[in-house]
Amino acid sequence: MPQLAQWGLLIALSLALSVFLHDADIPAALLLGPMIIGIIMGTNGATITMPKPVYLGAQSVLGCMVGGSMTAGIITSFMHDWPLVLGVTTLTLIASSFLGWILCIKQVLPGTAGIWGSSPGAASAMVIMAEAFGADARLVAFMQYVRVVIVVAVASSVANFWVDPAITAAAVPHQWFSAFDAGDFAITLALALGGCIVGEKSRLPSGALLVPMIVVMVLSISGLVDIVLPEWFLGLTYAVIGGMIGLKFTPNVLRHAAYALPRILISIFVLIGFCAGISVLLVMFMDVDPLTAYLATSPGGLDSVAIIAASTNVDLSFILVLQATRFFMVLLFGPPLARMIARRTANFPDKIQ
Repeated sequence: MPQLAQWGLLIALSLALSVFLHDADIPAALLLGPMIIGIIMGTNGATITMPKPVYLGAQSVLGCMVGGSMTAGIITSFMHDWPLVLGVTTLTLIASSFLGWILCIKQVLPGTAGIWGSSPGAASAMVIMAEAFGADARLVAFMQYVRVVIVVAVASSVANFWVDPAITAAAVPHQWFSAFDAGDFAITLALALGGCIVGEKSRLPSGALLVPMIVVMVLSISGLVDIVLPEWFLGLTYAVIGGMIGLKFTPNVLRHAAYALPRILISIFVLIGFCAGISVLLVMFMDVDPLTAYLATSPGGLDSVAIIAASTNVDLSFILVLQATRFFMVLLFGPPLARMIARRTANFPDKIQ
């Protein structure tokens, strides 16, 4: 099939599947749809690849989104409860790293893919950084998004016991094309473009993601800029990342993913259970209400947990503080942990051909 026709097929099928998954309330639908279609096409002879400038631009936009999500309120809450926040976050990272280490030494996943795939709460960023550090980003993405789907499904089920019917009834339909400030959007795009260029020139691993994220976080907390990223634009960003991951899959990678799935599922449920145990300790010793404690420690994504929390009567600031702290600790300690694991698995292959 000509490459132009392949692109048309990828875009059309990705759009259809993404809409279906979104209507079914599947988390990360706009990323999963293109990734699934990309996997199907990539394992059946597709010859197209995502242009590098487009993929780097998507990384930069994702960095701006993460940086812009940090507010002065979150920093204030962190300063108030920092011993508790750091303690809970450290315990979660130790547990996830141990599970990732087991997956690595048992060669369930090649190289350091297990440690990147086990890192909680930063799925898209972990996939991008895993690729920059030489891990098999395809299997990292597979593990990360399987966990996201399961964690969000479990968290949603738990939250349903506390849902306020009045809040649910007042919820408005999702607006993809709501009005936005064009000037702030232009500033955001300029920051993304500048951060992408500087990050790529700096030769930092995942520089196109990290540089704009740090710059935007500082500017956003300082109140100097308002980051504006319309839903439709973020959707395109997720689609680019998902399509890039999917198209890199080969039949061998898909077979390995299927082979590893049972043990990946076990590790995911063990991590969910461990985090639930930490939430019990918060309830018993810190007088935190059960749902707030569970959502705050849940090893899902910051965005998906925030959406669930917004429809329930919980301490949203406490949840966001713990989730955001864990996100940045994963970004900070993920690479050193991966390098440490790599030294102990030097004889194992890094990627599936």
